Amino acid sequence: MPKEIGREDVQRLLQEQAQLVEVLPRTEYEEEHLPGAIHLSLRKLDAQSARRLERGRPVIVYCFDLQ
Repeated sequence: MPKEIGREDVQRLLQEQAQLVEVLPRTEYEEEHLPGAIHLSLRKLDAQSARRLERGRPVIVYCFDLQ
């Protein structure tokens, strides 16, 4: 189940080898993304694109919403 986490949790999980995924639009990802993040388009997320993730490792998904 997804849950919101803070900056300290992100840093800790990354030290523990979590995978960082940005679901921002491709142009925004290319302009500026977090170090080590991979890009998976939220609009095109499917079983094929999800294969880029390693099973058994935690996944941190990052996005931005102005709402």
